[in-house]
Amino acid sequence: MAIGIITGSGTHALPGFEGAERLTVATPFGEALLSRGEYLGADVLHVSRHGANHVRLSNHVTHRANIWALKQLGATAVVACTACGAVDPSLNLGSLVVFDDLHFISNRLPDGSLCTFFVEPGDSARAHWILHGGPFSPDIRSALRAAAVAAGHEPRDHGVYGHVDGPRFNTPVEIAELRNSGVTAVSQTGGPETVLCGELELPFALVGFVTDYANEVQAGAPTPVATLIELMGRSGQVFADVLKGALPWLSQDPPSVAGTVYRLEQS
Repeated sequence: MAIGIITGSGTHALPGFEGAERLTVATPFGEALLSRGEYLGADVLHVSRHGANHVRLSNHVTHRANIWALKQLGATAVVACTACGAVDPSLNLGSLVVFDDLHFISNRLPDGSLCTFFVEPGDSARAHWILHGGPFSPDIRSALRAAAVAAGHEPRDHGVYGHVDGPRFNTPVEIAELRNSGVTAVSQTGGPETVLCGELELPFALVGFVTDYANEVQAGAPTPVATLIELMGRSGQVFADVLKGALPWLSQDPPSVAGTVYRLEQS
């Protein structure tokens, strides 16, 4: 039983995970680079989305290979961490959001193709992911929320994650449209991870660390780039604090999945 952890900007390496075994995993969707080892008392599979020195921008992330490899190697749950920009002006910089809903209208991968594993007609695993109650595992959300509180990082318990295509940041009107749709915070990688874990029935949840206010969320007061970079540098330790409390709980019993995957071959 292993827990998958996906980290992004500011957290290439998990604090205290230096002795992990590095793996190159062949998948039907290309190679995935992972690390495996014991972390905070749990068997962990770690994916660094962007790699050392941020070698992969958001448009280079190999989402299908990453998620397939986690499933192939036996992950029973996946926790993703993301640095994000606040669309809700009431969020504080340096705070956490445990997301409970998703805004990902395009449902596209970085190369423009549809975000799905079901690429061949007649695939025996083909399915619709029917979303009732949101796309994130309630059990993982509960563990993340409780762990954040215990570590002194009071999180926003509910929030809509907005996936935006990178690598550029968004214009004021784009952010205004997202805010009108109820989006709480945005980043450039969480949408595909959510959907692909859902299709493989991998319990998944996403926690965000707020590094800046999105464009014109605070009129005339853009977040200085230096502040964004400084907060990204702090995010790794904050995520580690949360994982320290959540991983032991998630290792005991497999958490529940979100929604229902309706396999057409079983209909």
